[in-house]
Amino acid sequence: MIKVYQLLGDIKLEFDDYLMCAEETYYRELDLDTATARVKYSVGDVEFTREHFASYPDQVIVTKIAGSKEGSVSFTVSLDSKLDHHCYITDESQIVMEGRCPGKRIPPKVKANDDPKGILFAAVLGLQISDGAGLMSVLDDGKLKVEGANWVVLHMVASSSFEGPFTKPSESEKDPASVSLRALKSIKNQSYSELYSRHLDDYQNLFHRVSLQLCKGSDRNIGDRSLEIKNLMPSGNRCVEGNKDVVPTVDRIRSFQSDEDPSLVELLFQFGRYLLISSSRPGTQVANLQGIWNKDLEPKWDSAPHLNINLEMNYWPSLPCNLSECQEPLFEFIKSLSINGCKTAQVNYKTSGWVVHHKSDIWAKPSADKGEVVWAIWPMGGAWLCTHLWEHYSYTMDEDFLRNKAYPLLEGCASFLLDWLIEGHGGYLETNPSTSPEHMFIAPDGKSASVSYSSTMDMALIKEVFSAIISASEVLGRNEDAFVQKVHKAQPRLYPTKIDEEGSIMEWAQDFKDPDVHHRHLSHLFGLFPGHSITIDKNPELCEAAENSLYKRGEDGPGWSTTWKIALWAHLHNSEHSYRMVKQLIKLVDPDHEVAFEGGLYSNLFAAHPPFQIDANFGFTAGVSEMLVQSSIKDLYLLPALPRDKWANGCVKGLKARGGLTVSICWKEGDLHEVGVWLKDGSSSLQRIHYGGTTVTVNLSCRKIYTFNTQLECVKTLSLS
Repeated sequence: MIKVYQLLGDIKLEFDDYLMCAEETYYRELDLDTATARVKYSVGDVEFTREHFASYPDQVIVTKIAGSKEGSVSFTVSLDSKLDHHCYITDESQIVMEGRCPGKRIPPKVKANDDPKGILFAAVLGLQISDGAGLMSVLDDGKLKVEGANWVVLHMVASSSFEGPFTKPSESEKDPASVSLRALKSIKNQSYSELYSRHLDDYQNLFHRVSLQLCKGSDRNIGDRSLEIKNLMPSGNRCVEGNKDVVPTVDRIRSFQSDEDPSLVELLFQFGRYLLISSSRPGTQVANLQGIWNKDLEPKWDSAPHLNINLEMNYWPSLPCNLSECQEPLFEFIKSLSINGCKTAQVNYKTSGWVVHHKSDIWAKPSADKGEVVWAIWPMGGAWLCTHLWEHYSYTMDEDFLRNKAYPLLEGCASFLLDWLIEGHGGYLETNPSTSPEHMFIAPDGKSASVSYSSTMDMALIKEVFSAIISASEVLGRNEDAFVQKVHKAQPRLYPTKIDEEGSIMEWAQDFKDPDVHHRHLSHLFGLFPGHSITIDKNPELCEAAENSLYKRGEDGPGWSTTWKIALWAHLHNSEHSYRMVKQLIKLVDPDHEVAFEGGLYSNLFAAHPPFQIDANFGFTAGVSEMLVQSSIKDLYLLPALPRDKWANGCVKGLKARGGLTVSICWKEGDLHEVGVWLKDGSSSLQRIHYGGTTVTVNLSCRKIYTFNTQLECVKTLSLS
């Protein structure tokens, strides 16, 4: 049974009633450039401010509360949790909260007294008070009271007894309270500015790699159009909720259908990058269905990683949007899944290799989840995850990663797939049983069904994994391996993608009637994106069929489906429909009146299924990048789906392309103005650059910036310092 992602607890701040602020003075912002949340308000003639940031290098959440008048800061603070817990105050006036999760799923209001031991957790809150002003006292109920301070800094650290997916909670020897107290002690004497500086250095090293500026016409300055690397800095709108002079985000979302403000697209693009940096870093868990922002004990769909689109979409922006380090937790998760998945492959399928199904958890559960066959019986989760391994290599050209991490996992996955394939119709290799994620069809007897053979997605995923094995073996010099030769022989025998009599991509091997043509999943179009088996250059007839499939699916659907369509239309080089899906997502959702499967955005820019699912935020960022840059290891496509009438002028700097390239583009009046391309290390595999029907051959050297004009003529070459 899937285990549920749980929330730790709350910091509770209590202020005296007379400190109620005037509503018109209250505002808040999330500064994406610094990953800092701020609140400001006034009570009488005193302005109060709060700043919050979560530091990855110091593993601490920091809050600073200050008043503009000396001695104006007074409040009571405590810790609380919806889970079983207790709090106490240490001799150093720190609040410690210790608790545990239930060892098995129980209703949230039921006590777990007889329940097996679950994960233990602890949080410690320490306070720094302004020198020479303010008193702190301990209250009997586990609270701290601050009186008459100029400012107070709160340090919150937390830990759990989780030691990995292969250690049971009852066997863990990790003491989360001791870990948390040591962590707090290590930063106890650090000033707010010192902690903030380290936070900024760490965060901005990632966030500042990419900038995006868009505008409809010549009414907005697009800043410095020079593409030298020293100018590769973010610019434009950076706040989710602005100060007094900025229109509130909720109003901007509400008005987007009429004003189509390009700066809101910029903001949502960068918001996705901020969310990925904030939820997936080396040493963390993977970003789950809500990233890390779950507020419920019983979250929708368990807030679990879902492998039939959602987890993969979470990591779509990591490579093109220059955040490859954020994939580390994904690779560790795949490794754990492969270990458990070997047992599932042996026991459930009598095969070699490893297998994973549609839903997992922190314990790397690989087996089929309970529930309906239409979603549960889908042994292709590992195959989809493994495509990220090859993609990481194709973007970074990191041969050590390919040899030591990616290839063993790819080989194990491909081994399962080879055993899973059977001799089918016409000499093809096929999968049976087979489903297309979460979608039904009408069987010949007129009844609804979900199980058939050789669904289009099954075959597209297997093609992708087999292609990765063959390509990786060429890089690693393993072409003659017996296993690779077996894959070589199997690949051309895979059941092909078919076109139905209406001219659309068939979702199943037979042309079954579709009872829900507007279904949210687009599984049969995997080969177009994120796969590579359907391209405009190589398969124009399949691209036409894919276009017909998208028309048939329609524009409605949950947020993640909408953002997948952005990328799919972009890979058909259809800027009009790609942009229509951008616009489709940016609709305000009222959480009190939300409609299932209708998508949109909440007032804080979180994307809606509804309810909130973070995959659409990541999918949006990836989709916009695909509108601006697409690539293979040998080819670079510039502005393939630019909506020229909507974003007539713009600049994007720092996007990544396959082959280890960094790309910066500026355009004017809907036409390419200048593009800079460079390779930091290694040798370039890029052979061709494409733009607007023009193709040029190139031969790039590393550590040089090549600048091309609108005719794709190289007009400047600079050394990369």
